[in-house]
Amino acid sequence: MVSYEGGALRGTTFKRCGCRNPETGKKFALGTCPQLAKRNHGSWWARYDAPPGADGRRRQPYLGPFTTQRAAQAALMEGLATAERLGQPIDRTLKVGAYLEKIWLPGKRRLAKSTYADYEEIVRLYLVPGLGHLKLVELRDKHARDLYDAILQINRPLPDSEKPSDLLQRLLEVRALSTRKTLPGEAGVRKQRQPISPARVKKIHAVLASALNSAVKSKRLTHNPIEHVELPRIKGRRAKPYVWTPERVQRWQETGKAPGPVMVWTPAQTGAFLDFAAGERLYALYHLVAFRGLRRAEVAGLSWQDTDLAGAGTITIRETLPDEDDEYDDTKSEAGERTVALDTTSISVLLAWRERQEQERHAAGKEIWVDSGRVFTREDGSPLRPQWISTRFEYLIQKYSRVRRRHAEEGWTPDRIARGHRVSERAVQGALDGVPLPPIRFHDLRHGAATLALLGKVDMKVISETLGHSRHSFTADTYTSVLPEVSRAAAEAVAAVVPRRSTGEETDEAAVPVSAPNVISFADRRRRRTEHAG
Repeated sequence: MVSYEGGALRGTTFKRCGCRNPETGKKFALGTCPQLAKRNHGSWWARYDAPPGADGRRRQPYLGPFTTQRAAQAALMEGLATAERLGQPIDRTLKVGAYLEKIWLPGKRRLAKSTYADYEEIVRLYLVPGLGHLKLVELRDKHARDLYDAILQINRPLPDSEKPSDLLQRLLEVRALSTRKTLPGEAGVRKQRQPISPARVKKIHAVLASALNSAVKSKRLTHNPIEHVELPRIKGRRAKPYVWTPERVQRWQETGKAPGPVMVWTPAQTGAFLDFAAGERLYALYHLVAFRGLRRAEVAGLSWQDTDLAGAGTITIRETLPDEDDEYDDTKSEAGERTVALDTTSISVLLAWRERQEQERHAAGKEIWVDSGRVFTREDGSPLRPQWISTRFEYLIQKYSRVRRRHAEEGWTPDRIARGHRVSERAVQGALDGVPLPPIRFHDLRHGAATLALLGKVDMKVISETLGHSRHSFTADTYTSVLPEVSRAAAEAVAAVVPRRSTGEETDEAAVPVSAPNVISFADRRRRRTEHAG
């Protein structure tokens, strides 16, 4: 045990463990366990004299645990300095939930709307149900680690004999209540169906760390208890996209399994989907992403004020609307904020959509219409939820396949299919005449836009800037070998580099046949050696 002084206050660092005396069955008194002399036994703690509380009683806060004495000493010195500077008691009754919801979060309202919405969802769905019941001064790094472990268990199967922990159960209950309505007349859609990624956990940790740092600055804490928490590892290698070639489509039809997590449609498949979705209310959204490669959060956050359809024919990506599980929302970098040029067809599609949106605004009236300013909205003008965009996209792919399967059944004419599936006869005929449409994620439309640009011989730098990548090398590594047509062109270019007198495809009349006299087979050579030896 080592003592320190800070002004009029004193503190100590010490080692302790949870071992029990084998004779009495009781825990060893502080510092009396014989194993504490070992380097890896027990943990380091600090304790110091703080100013008396509001009731006048003596206070001796504990800090820890720490893995080294040096870390305990640093925390102790910080605690002594803070206590000396404050000269007043810290509110030891304030709970994490109350601090986050009533003190910290309201102070973040000046942030961008999308950023504040993301913070609010993290606080509501994770931090409050996971840590809200704890007193702020009693929060420890173990609490954060347990929370992150529980978050990673969401939507992942548990062993048969294992039940969800109380912490995981609280998280699941809050998520179950977050189901909301989408468009009028449609059923509620669960926003969070996928497992939470390590990248999302990293974002949750960053928000919690920021809140606790603010608590330190406002003298509600003496130090940040999660400063040294080890986060889940994020895989450094991203899955590269594979194209849905005819062979892979056939294998998918036989097994129902995709070759990889990231799949890209061919131009024919993309065209088949867009033709089928042409009658959809939000066709313009799918068209824009398929050709210009916007991220889901970017297309959801796009505002009319950031479009210039009549003049330059561009859109500017300036604000995003991320969902609470949106791992693709990385439009925070300088490269992510960009201006994207539009082709003539895309401009026409967006103009037609704006006219339809105006009709919806007049039909809704001022009392119902929500003037969000977004390009793509619900029928009342309110912003789209990014997860709903993905859900609707996947639903359309499934409907396309159902239409094709239905036609194989007796008595199902195109007219009957159109009425049964609420699509136009033109869409039905397009699906019947078109290619099979294997599943992809909505984000994979963005990958498809990159490959279409490659096929159009667009410069890699331009593609990278259009997609909002911070590094051109990332674009090249990800997309140069996606489509067979691109790979074939590269193979032909490599083959052309090597000069050849003959390609090997034609028959060379000057070539020596195997049966020529000057060609001696292995058997003949062996026979001659035997005769010579004899």
